[in-house]
Amino acid sequence: MPDKSQLLNYVDGEFVPPADGGYSDVVNPATGEVYASAPLSTAADVDAAYAAAARAFGGWKRTTPGERMEKLLEMADAVSLGASRLIEAEARNTGKPLGLTASEEIPPMVDQIRFFAGAARMLEGKASAEYMRGFQSTIRREPVGVVGSVAPWNYPMMMAVWKFAPALAAGNTIVLKPSDTTPASAVLMAGLFADILPPGVFNVVCGDRGTGALMSAHPTPAMVSITGSTRAGKAVAEAAAATVKRTHLELGGKAPCVVFADADIAAAAEGIAVAGYFNAGQDCTAATRVIVAESIRGELVEALAEQAAAVRLSRDEVAGSEDLYIPPVNNPTQLAHVSGLVERAPSHARVVSGGEKAGGGGYFYAPTLVDGLRADDELIRTEIFGPVITVQGFSDESEAVAMANDTDYGLAASVWTRDHGTALRVSAAIDSGCVWINCHIPLVAEMPHGGVKQSGYGKDLSAYSLEDYTRVKHVMSYVGE
Repeated sequence: MPDKSQLLNYVDGEFVPPADGGYSDVVNPATGEVYASAPLSTAADVDAAYAAAARAFGGWKRTTPGERMEKLLEMADAVSLGASRLIEAEARNTGKPLGLTASEEIPPMVDQIRFFAGAARMLEGKASAEYMRGFQSTIRREPVGVVGSVAPWNYPMMMAVWKFAPALAAGNTIVLKPSDTTPASAVLMAGLFADILPPGVFNVVCGDRGTGALMSAHPTPAMVSITGSTRAGKAVAEAAAATVKRTHLELGGKAPCVVFADADIAAAAEGIAVAGYFNAGQDCTAATRVIVAESIRGELVEALAEQAAAVRLSRDEVAGSEDLYIPPVNNPTQLAHVSGLVERAPSHARVVSGGEKAGGGGYFYAPTLVDGLRADDELIRTEIFGPVITVQGFSDESEAVAMANDTDYGLAASVWTRDHGTALRVSAAIDSGCVWINCHIPLVAEMPHGGVKQSGYGKDLSAYSLEDYTRVKHVMSYVGE
């Protein structure tokens, strides 16, 4: 790839420049250097993409589930065969380590597309029956139509898969907007799928926050799906309300990790550190908010500090090493957000590890551990989205549950204990879309991912996600007495 490449939109089966010729710089966050330019799409580009998707929907919705399955299986194969190119693009996009991107993202992406390929054939309605004499009722599950999807910058490739795979499997067509800071891998995937899908079924429009707003407010899509911040999700929901279109919102998180006195401290420290620092904490399910029994608090903090010291930066990656390498945070604004939160830590808190930018160029921030925080502290209330783990203490189970639920978010949580009853009681009491027991962050295609409260609604992955991209129709026929 040249030092600076020019990315294009992908609309109606063709790579096209933006209508008004506007481009924005794309920066590699590991170096802070511009490596590409991407379209800064305007209303004309969004109109063209949605028009292409609307035209294509007429044919795509009539394909059989088996036919859609075959196409999705081909797409999964294309991702597998194009893995090296995707990994290279994603490394420039995000500064991620090559090894972990190869092992932790490509295989799940391929598996997830293949899961939805098979799930396409599993949608079914209830049996036809007579609920009124002389009339027969049938339930149909149908695609909702054109879907506008906005993907985030923390997992640009994988979150794109979570958007397009269920949407296409259900018979919808899609216009995907990647983040303005990480567009490269989405554009590359469009090229990988160009000879597989009919024109207009899968479209990619690059752009900034304004482009995303245009996509949400546009009258054509029947549904808008976003993975992003709670603030962004609220804006999408507000824009979509004007045309009463569906929204699918996977938003922020502030995952509590409740560690009881009987927990395996070494295992908890390792599991929490990996889930908190992986991808530099830029994960809505990241294990960022530790709530630990006071009797083992000091021991756990010490173990977490040892884990933090062992984390390495992606720019120092050694091929084949099993160390945890983390990327930089995505952009200067995010770096300022993370560092500002730590710098403003109250006097009663203690920065045990890290707490500063990592020198040497790029937007790296040192793996950080902060102890002694209280419920109303900014670091506890605010989604950090950086490599920062906080620690609070609790005295008993009821206080632990209350602290875990004392947040606007409700995406994920974990419970660490050897006691089966404690695990079941607390996992039932925590108000979140997912609770892990003695682990944190594993995902499988068969199980749903999605939150409650201000973490949004709708599910990614699983058959529940596929259903989200369908609508239910009742067909009643007069058959006579």
